[in-house]
Amino acid sequence: MGQSKPYRAKALVVEDDPMQREMIGLLLEESEFDVIACESAEAAELVLQGNGDNVVLMMTDVELAGHMTGVELAYAAKKYRPDLDVIVTSGKPLRQRLPEGAMFWAKPWAPLDVIRVAEMKASELSHRGWRRSS
Repeated sequence: MGQSKPYRAKALVVEDDPMQREMIGLLLEESEFDVIACESAEAAELVLQGNGDNVVLMMTDVELAGHMTGVELAYAAKKYRPDLDVIVTSGKPLRQRLPEGAMFWAKPWAPLDVIRVAEMKASELSHRGWRRSS
């Protein structure tokens, strides 16, 4: 008999580099998030339109596969979910404004930064009554 799995918060990782995407995903999974990984902003936007209710954190690169940038995605994501925590990363200086509440991380960032943000978000969610898996 299978056990029911406790509800887990979801993180959306949007990165066109497969190694970066996998590393970020693993870091977030270690912090007990279910991860949805996309290589383009267009794919991520479809996720947000479909089951975006469960996504509480999004991390995106500025330069992505497809026609949309990570900055454009940040605006779209905030439109769908104003309370979504958004982190935008780039190895180049950011020339555009981000939507209110979004953070910018210059590359290279430390993996510990991802864990720290994920743990803070998980703690915030547990105080709101979300259960973490054991």
